[in-house]
Amino acid sequence: MKLNHLSLLDFRSYSNLELPLDGGTHIFIGENGEGKTNIIEAIMYLALLSSHRISSDAPLIKLGRERAYIRVKISDNERDTLVELEINNGRANRAKVNQNPVRSQRAIQGLVKAICFSPEDLDLVRGDPGERRRFLDQLLTQRSPRIAGVISDYEKALKQRNTLLKSRAPEASLHPWNEHLSSFGGEVIAARIKLIEDLTPYLIESYKNISIKKAPTLGYKSTLDNPSTDKEVNKKALLEKIGELLTQERERGISLVGPHRDDLLLNLGEQPVKGFASHGESWSIALSLKLASYELLKSDGDNPILILDDVFSELDQSRRDRLAKLTSTSDQTFITVAVANDLPNEIVGKRYEVFNGQVIKL
Repeated sequence: MKLNHLSLLDFRSYSNLELPLDGGTHIFIGENGEGKTNIIEAIMYLALLSSHRISSDAPLIKLGRERAYIRVKISDNERDTLVELEINNGRANRAKVNQNPVRSQRAIQGLVKAICFSPEDLDLVRGDPGERRRFLDQLLTQRSPRIAGVISDYEKALKQRNTLLKSRAPEASLHPWNEHLSSFGGEVIAARIKLIEDLTPYLIESYKNISIKKAPTLGYKSTLDNPSTDKEVNKKALLEKIGELLTQERERGISLVGPHRDDLLLNLGEQPVKGFASHGESWSIALSLKLASYELLKSDGDNPILILDDVFSELDQSRRDRLAKLTSTSDQTFITVAVANDLPNEIVGKRYEVFNGQVIKL
């Protein structure tokens, strides 16, 4: 997969950017705040249908404008596709594929597949469980775009059920939402556990290439006692658990059971990474998770775009070397650096200077 052309209109710092692209490595050089990461954010928005940096769309739209546009021409398996996305503040985004409007932006999910590694990925290790849940769900939706609808349906059911709990609505009014929450939640939990099973061997291999001192393992901490890869088993268990905790839920006004309270467990040897791993070990795990994600998508038959956003200055030489080798396996790689000296010598590609919202090919 590769992008042949990227257009941005009123997106972040770009009033109008037209960027011809081809395969290989593209290196964007510029100080912080000049706009290089905005290019990365636009690409990742098409892959995830949300920003990997912020939780709302409003900051993506250039100040004083009503909407922003991202357009890309994609080449995948000798097939060219034009994808257009209109980002709106406060109402639904609109999308087109080959100039034909689609029912919702979800229809373009999966057309762009990309893995991005950035300094913020250290939050996967040191941040709260929400960071790790987001990591799992974003990788899930790249592997299987359909699951995005299940996750969305779960979040809607959770929001409605919490509203009823806070208003102390009659128990009977909760019954249909208990059913929805358990059905969608059971499927999300099953998908996450299967993803962890699939991801683990790639994580072990990726980490082995960086450090041989300890072996990493992944686990899943659930509100269920025995979460399963069978969604129906999970649904039944969720309904039972809701019944057990309903009194507490009504007292507190929140749903205490479901994938929104679960966590991805990261361990090195017999100890959890969070709280015990050194700074270097934490970086190694974060990096290995992203490398494993990239390799997992490749094993599915995809060749995702690889994005390295301002990471080389944060890594020691061995980790730099590992990333540098990976760039040679990707059809297309995007790299951002503040100064050219941050790049390993073996990385070559087309270079661009980014300054004040302008991109100039060097």
